[in-house]
Amino acid sequence: MKLNKTLYTIILGASLFGMSSCEKFLERMPDNRAEVDSKDKIKKLLTSGYAENAYLMSAEFSSDNVDDYGATNPNSARVLMQLFRWEDVTELGNDMPASVWDANYKAILAANTVLESLEEMGNPGDMSAQRGEALAIRAYGHFVLVNLFAQHYSKSFGATDLGIPYMGSVPKELNPQNERATVKEVYDNIVKDLEEAVQLVEDAEYGATPKYHFNVAATNAFLARVFLYMGEWQKAVTYADAAIGKDPSGMMRKNRQLATRPITGVTDLAVFYNSSSENANLLLQTAYSNQGLYFGNYYEGSRFSHGGLIASTETFMSDTPWGKYRSSAYVPRVFEYAGTNLDKVLVARVSFMFEYTDPVAQIGYVRAVYAPFTVEEAMLTRAEALIHLNRYDEALADMNRWKNNSMQVTTPNMTVESVNAWATTGPAKDYFTARKPTPKKKFNADFKIDAGTQENMLHAVLLIRRLETMHMGLRWFDVKRYGIEVERRVLSSDGTVATVETATMLKKRDPRRALQIPKDVISAGLKPNPR
Repeated sequence: MKLNKTLYTIILGASLFGMSSCEKFLERMPDNRAEVDSKDKIKKLLTSGYAENAYLMSAEFSSDNVDDYGATNPNSARVLMQLFRWEDVTELGNDMPASVWDANYKAILAANTVLESLEEMGNPGDMSAQRGEALAIRAYGHFVLVNLFAQHYSKSFGATDLGIPYMGSVPKELNPQNERATVKEVYDNIVKDLEEAVQLVEDAEYGATPKYHFNVAATNAFLARVFLYMGEWQKAVTYADAAIGKDPSGMMRKNRQLATRPITGVTDLAVFYNSSSENANLLLQTAYSNQGLYFGNYYEGSRFSHGGLIASTETFMSDTPWGKYRSSAYVPRVFEYAGTNLDKVLVARVSFMFEYTDPVAQIGYVRAVYAPFTVEEAMLTRAEALIHLNRYDEALADMNRWKNNSMQVTTPNMTVESVNAWATTGPAKDYFTARKPTPKKKFNADFKIDAGTQENMLHAVLLIRRLETMHMGLRWFDVKRYGIEVERRVLSSDGTVATVETATMLKKRDPRRALQIPKDVISAGLKPNPR
């Protein structure tokens, strides 16, 4: 049965991998479908190309940004335990890996429907921006999926590592037989799509809502991140330059203005953090997600938290290259919540919003607003790439821009000498262990890192990246990129280490670094990730 390229196709994403319920749906499908044959219809369909289920929770709770506060803490959920211990997730719901899989393939299908419709229309010149946006959407869906459900891109193993099925067109069969491309093949297609997209996208096409589309800056920032993950350092620098300019100081987040907001907690501040009027937000997305609850001023999810021990030894209040300070020293306000079964140290990153379906009954959906691409993250992408190119002074310029925009107190600018001193003396001279934590974690990367200054500079920039992307899931991809091994620990009620789960340590290229693909997809015949 041939699938017509129509508006209804976007709801068939789950069926692409063998879900039999689609047959019955198609049997009763009325023949009143709207053809995607105009600019207006294509624009409307493109709004379906942004996934409504986010990777944030799957990635953040898999990372080293959270500790386990023990079984006596009742504020948990089975999925958090499974993600924290890198087990295969059996739960279903908006934040689950299976929902992320389905949502991104539905977004990819919407993008492909637009692309094929445009081709049938002869790719009119006045719709080239829509083609660019569709290409970027298709690339982003595959990028999220391959980084979550596969090993990290590696020049040594990428040509053989299992990736994900690459969907380059609208399926023409009801139950197409899909095979997993390699990680390298998926990345090659992502780059191909993006290099065309970046030439086509136009901000003027998005009117008053450019931040909710792959605009010019966001598409360039995306390309910079892709090339960073691939180890193509100069290309990462080139596209970061195109996204934010050589000196993005005027575009950076207005942290001092945010700090003066009359708010009652981190949840309120996150709304302003994710404002479309904030220049630093290059792209904004919404999703059905509890992420704003888990990393908000609530008890929800507090068994697995970014709490005082991590904050004081590894992140915000640890020994950093710019000094050791309390949470009040940061301009981006660091909130500390402590009490019985509660130890959260949080920053505003993900907005919590409630969408009422029945205001009288007070029921509805929990939603999140977040910024997948920001000026600061693009700037730190460039800084990291510059370090790999041994251009330390240029990297430090970006790192110091971040530091000067983030600290209340005056601190000396970082230099090569001060970074080397931080990494070789004091608490940070030792690599992290679960019982003696430090901000410096041993690298086991597949790419070359020179001992000494280059390694020390990378430790510094990854620490800054960790702070800037806290609660956003990107730390998990940094852990994968650098082969950082992670040991889980259980804390006592006083916040000290009770036990260390050495036997379950996440090692370099551990199969569990790739989340398992959904069970129903495996049942349909797709090869699972090894375990």
